[in-house]
Amino acid sequence: MASKKILMIVGDFVEDYEVMVPFQALQMVGHQVHAVCPNKKAGEKVRTAIHDFEGDQTYSEKPGHNFTLNFTFADVNPENYDALVIPGGRAPEYIRLNQKVIEYTKHFINAQKPIAAICHGAQLLAAADGVKGRKVSCYPAVGPEVNEAGGQFQDIPADKAYVDGNLVTAPAWPAHPEWLAKFLEVLGTKIS
Repeated sequence: MASKKILMIVGDFVEDYEVMVPFQALQMVGHQVHAVCPNKKAGEKVRTAIHDFEGDQTYSEKPGHNFTLNFTFADVNPENYDALVIPGGRAPEYIRLNQKVIEYTKHFINAQKPIAAICHGAQLLAAADGVKGRKVSCYPAVGPEVNEAGGQFQDIPADKAYVDGNLVTAPAWPAHPEWLAKFLEVLGTKIS
């Protein structure tokens, strides 16, 4: 299997599982993952938030772990990467305000490289004009943004994922097994 180089864009209060699990799992199968955050360097940390589903009208939010970045945002050249991962949580709502984040995301969209987005990650895709004419799953509260940006929100169970060409999306972290498996298929990763 040829190792892929994957860019993961995060920010403070990224969802804890949605950054930790794919970061570790993609490395476990032999891929190189660069986790970056605007205005931060390798070795610096972002805070995470734990989103849980406890029967309330929306998810609850609790403090998570600190997640250590392993690459410097200013050193990113998106052309050097094979794929993009966008975790959810609170981060996508404000990192999409950063013009470089939008430029990097548009690179992956326009080059039709594999993209995996989960939960609120679709907010960044929508802001980068990446959902127009696409079928996209995300946290249901982000569905109206997907539709408004010209996409078709796919309302699927929380433990499922949806594939539209190079785009692999899911509603929330309960979908990790299916979301990551489908992303590995799109990447062409074979596990023996």
